[in-house]
Amino acid sequence: MSDLAKQERAQLSDAFDRFGPDSPTLSGDWTTRDLAAHLVLRERRPDAAGGILLPLLANRTESVQQQIAAQPWPQLVEQFRSGPPAWSPMRVGAVDEVANLAEFYVHHEDVLRGAAPSARRARSEQLENALWGVLGRMGRFLLRKSPVGVDVRAEGHRERPLTKAGQGDGRVTLVGAPGEVVLRVFGRGIADPAVTDVVIEGDDAAVAKFAGFNPSF
Repeated sequence: MSDLAKQERAQLSDAFDRFGPDSPTLSGDWTTRDLAAHLVLRERRPDAAGGILLPLLANRTESVQQQIAAQPWPQLVEQFRSGPPAWSPMRVGAVDEVANLAEFYVHHEDVLRGAAPSARRARSEQLENALWGVLGRMGRFLLRKSPVGVDVRAEGHRERPLTKAGQGDGRVTLVGAPGEVVLRVFGRGIADPAVTDVVIEGDDAAVAKFAGFNPSF
């Protein structure tokens, strides 16, 4: 079992230390403080995390997240760096990889590219392969509301569909490294396409439809 999720946690924690609590991110209007609080809530307060996915519970989630965010910044970062509590199944390596790798990778890039949109870091072949797997596992769910069908093509990998056959009106292909396509599928690069290195191929109408689509959990 790889330790990619652990590596992303450690590197994201270092990025929090480096940029501080008030740096912008690619996660909407969240600052780094908001993002760190979200990550801590997700792992340590499952009783209040329902609003991440269910709008009816969003008010409680937001309230608890604000309470978590009010902690001193070093304490908040250390809570995230130290990982989930002992009772959490995310302590198990296999669960950690499935539940956290994409989450931590995307939010790590949120911090880096939120501070500098042109920022890019080197990604290992191991990480790229793991993120290609993320696309296979999560693509159909993340793109379930896409107005067009979506395929993905990345160097070194066979082209694959990310949506069900016959979905939408038209079809596009996302071309780029797996790590870049993951960001686009998670909704980054819509307002400013330059923050991800993804080319959208297809006829003009289909490309225009997808370009304005924001994936929703």
